[in-house]
Amino acid sequence: MTASLQFGLDTFGDVTRDAAGAMLPHAQVIRNVVDEAVLADELGLDFIGLGEHHRADFAISSPETVLAAIASRTKRIQLGSAVTVLSSDDPIRVFQRFATLDALSNGRAEVILGRGSFTESFPLFGFDLRKYEELFEEKLDLFAALLAQKPVSWEGKLRPPLRDQLVYPPVENGRLKTWIGVGGSPQSVVRAAHYDLPLMLAIIGGDPARFAPFVDLHHRAAKEFGRPAQPIGVHSPGYVAETDEEAREELWPDYKAMRDRIGKERGWPPMGRDEFASEVEQGSLYAGSPETVARKIARTAKTLGVARFQLKYSAGPLPHEKLMKSIELYGSKVVPMVREMMG
Repeated sequence: MTASLQFGLDTFGDVTRDAAGAMLPHAQVIRNVVDEAVLADELGLDFIGLGEHHRADFAISSPETVLAAIASRTKRIQLGSAVTVLSSDDPIRVFQRFATLDALSNGRAEVILGRGSFTESFPLFGFDLRKYEELFEEKLDLFAALLAQKPVSWEGKLRPPLRDQLVYPPVENGRLKTWIGVGGSPQSVVRAAHYDLPLMLAIIGGDPARFAPFVDLHHRAAKEFGRPAQPIGVHSPGYVAETDEEAREELWPDYKAMRDRIGKERGWPPMGRDEFASEVEQGSLYAGSPETVARKIARTAKTLGVARFQLKYSAGPLPHEKLMKSIELYGSKVVPMVREMMG
């Protein structure tokens, strides 16, 4: 897997500050995300993923729409979600939107399906949060049936059945690349293997090596289902600057602002500088100089045997200009260093 390691970027469209320190409007943040993706394409990166959220601190609620704009300005980079909250969406509409994106981008669309760690979409779209697990399981079952692009006959408990139903538009060439995003559920790992889908591990805290049992479980489950092992990817936050000190000093206040805002909602204590330093040094925060970040990515890739590494490059109100610089260093320096380290 690691011999052909792909490199990607993720963003949730975090609402950022302007040069004077004022928060930018959501519309400008979305336009900035398109520019960031164009730069990633110019640098030769393999993937850009946009997360779906429905709250004030993230600007992107419709990843496919923004990805379509990116498709019109890029040539080769793969375009996907990070993640699509399938539990509060319609599987048929999700398939149609990404099949349309695939057409617009000449075959570059991907989708990462997940349950979502944020739950704002459930009341917004009228779904019962008490059915969090049931909704995802049933909707994933229907989505997996759509991937074959044949007449679908399907029946579940939460929606009317389908009888020999074709869904349009079809994906032009092959099958829509579909990942399952997993944060920490063994059941989701096995589910990905059951549907013969690649696995995207969201590793946002602690030692990445602790996810090695999930990798082993995915391989074992695939074998038991009589299928070859599908690729595994990693999504983790990070920030690249010229030096380690510069990266930490620039990232710290904005990362803390984001972490504390979310933590207040979830009952976490405020983030201290020691915790931040620990995540940078031993955890899953890939912040530092190009060489430091490259060494850490290479170590994770070797430990977990992953096929793709996706850096979530946005972090709270960190300004667009700094994000562009981080992307440039990631693509021009970090990626070549990792490739050399991987041999």
